[in-house]
Amino acid sequence: MTHNPPPPKIALIPENAPFTPEQRAWLDGFFIATLGLADTGITALGPQDSAALMADVAAADEDDGAPWHDQTLPLAERLQLAEGRPLRRRMMAAMGQQDCGQCGYNCQDYADALAAGKETKLNLCVPGGKDTQRTLKALYGELDAKAAPTLVPATPAEPSPTAPAAGGAASLGRSRDEPVEAVFVSRTRLNKPGSAKETWHIEFDIAESDLDYVVGDCFGVFPTNDPVLVDAVVKALGVPADLPVGGRALREVLTGGVSLGAAPDALFQLYSYVTGGGRRRKAQALASGDDPDGDAAHLDVLAAIQKFDGVRPDPEAVIEVLDPLQPRLFSIASSPKTSAGRIALTVDAVRYAIGKRTRLGVASTFLGERAQPGQRVKAYVQRAQHFGLPDDPATPIIMIGPGTGVAPFRAFLHERMATKASGRNWLFFGHQHRDYDFFYEDEFSGLRAARVLTRLSLAWSRDDAQKFYVQDRMREVGRDLWAWLAEGAYVYVCGEAKHMAKDVERALVDIVAQYGVRSTAEAIVFVGDLKKRGRYQQDVY
Repeated sequence: MTHNPPPPKIALIPENAPFTPEQRAWLDGFFIATLGLADTGITALGPQDSAALMADVAAADEDDGAPWHDQTLPLAERLQLAEGRPLRRRMMAAMGQQDCGQCGYNCQDYADALAAGKETKLNLCVPGGKDTQRTLKALYGELDAKAAPTLVPATPAEPSPTAPAAGGAASLGRSRDEPVEAVFVSRTRLNKPGSAKETWHIEFDIAESDLDYVVGDCFGVFPTNDPVLVDAVVKALGVPADLPVGGRALREVLTGGVSLGAAPDALFQLYSYVTGGGRRRKAQALASGDDPDGDAAHLDVLAAIQKFDGVRPDPEAVIEVLDPLQPRLFSIASSPKTSAGRIALTVDAVRYAIGKRTRLGVASTFLGERAQPGQRVKAYVQRAQHFGLPDDPATPIIMIGPGTGVAPFRAFLHERMATKASGRNWLFFGHQHRDYDFFYEDEFSGLRAARVLTRLSLAWSRDDAQKFYVQDRMREVGRDLWAWLAEGAYVYVCGEAKHMAKDVERALVDIVAQYGVRSTAEAIVFVGDLKKRGRYQQDVY
C-alpha cells in the first residue's frame, strides 16, 4: 500500500515577523481561510509580501465597515458579526454602540485604544454596563499586555487647583477628563398636573466657564448620589460616615466619587474573599455573571451589601472595587445665538420600584430635585460627531423627536430663527397625553406664528384606546414627507433607539417605497444612502 505524503504546511507569516509562535499560527490560519490559499501550493511569504498582505486585509476590514455598530443588537449577535475580525474590532463590538462619548472616546476609538495598550480601563462604557466589562475583560486576555487590565480608581487624587490642565486652557470643558464648573440656574416642570411623567426644563449658566457649543452638541453633567441612598449604604456597611477613606470621609466618597448603581462583579468577588460556605459560593457565582437567586439584574450596591448582611469587608476595600460615578450626557435644548451664556436641557426624572425600594436615576433626579440654584456643577460639552444642521440654511429639515427627544430640535428651531434660515422646518412630536405632556407648546405655537416652524405633526399614545405614535403620524402624511425628501430635506431622529428609532426608520422605508414607487429593497437602499450622505442623522440612546 502506498501513502500520499501529507501536504506541506502553509506558513505565510515569516519566522522573523514580530509575533509569538502562537500569533503566527493564528494569522496563518486566518489568511489561509480568508484568501483561499489552502490548495495553491504556496508555503511561505517573504517579509515584504507578508506586510503587504496584512495591510490589504486590514484595509479590507475597514472597508467592510462595522455591521455590529447597532445598539439595538444584543451583545451576542454583535460579537457573532465580529467573529474572526481583529481583536480591536471585536472589542468595538462589545461596546454599547452609542458613540455617546461618556467614556471619553467613541466606540471604535475606545476599542482601538484598548487594543493598542494606550488605555487599560475596562469599565468606562456606561451604556454597555457589566456585560461590556465582562466581555472586554475576556478579550483583553488575548493581548500580550505588559500590565493587567485596570478599573478606574474610585478615589482619584484631587488635582492641584493651581495645576494647569494637560490639554491647556483651550481644552477645558471639552471632555470628561477636564470639566469646568457651570452654575445651576433653574428647573421648570414641563408636564402639567395629571401627567404620569416628571420632565424638567433645566438651565445652566456657563458665562463664567468660557464654554461654547453649537446646536446638536451634548452637555455632560457630573451628578452626585442621592443622600438618602448614601446614608443607607453607610448604615449597611456598619461604619461611621466620617471614616477616612483615601483622605476623604466615607460619606463624601459615596456621595460624589463612586457609583451606587449596578453592583460590579468585583464587589461580589470581594465578598467571596471574606465569607465562607454557601455565601462564598453564591458570591463567586455572582462575580462570574451567574444568577443563583434570580435577582442579579436588580442588585445595586445597597442591595448587594444587604444580600450579604452581617459580612463586614473593609470599607476602603469596598470603595476600591466600586465603579466610578460617571458623568451623564444630555442633548442641549438651546442655541447660543438666542441663549447667550446659557445651556438648556430637557430631562425626564427617572424613578422606578424594585421590591419595597424606589430606585432613582442618578443624574436625572440630581437635576430634577437635588441641584439648587447657584450650585456649581462639574460639566463639559461633548461635541456632536454626526448630528447637526445642514451647511446650507435653505435646506428643509424634518425633525422627529418624541418626549425628551425634542430637546435638540428646540435648539435647531431657535438657531434657524436667529440666523433667519430660509429652509422649511417640520417637527414631529409625541408623548402620552396632549393635555399634560405637550412640552414647549407655547414656544412652538409662537414659532409657527413666526413661520419658523413650517409644520408641526403631533402624536399622543394614551389619548385614545388605540395607541398612536410619531411613526403612525409619519405614515399618515407620507406623501408630503416624500415630497420634502425629493426636495432635498434632511431627516433627524432623537430619542430611544431600540424601539422608536427603529420604528421611525421602518416607517420612512415604507413611505419611500409607496410614494417613491420603489420596492422595499430599493427603499432600504435609498434610506441607507441618505445616511451615507448625512441626510439622515440620529441622536439615539
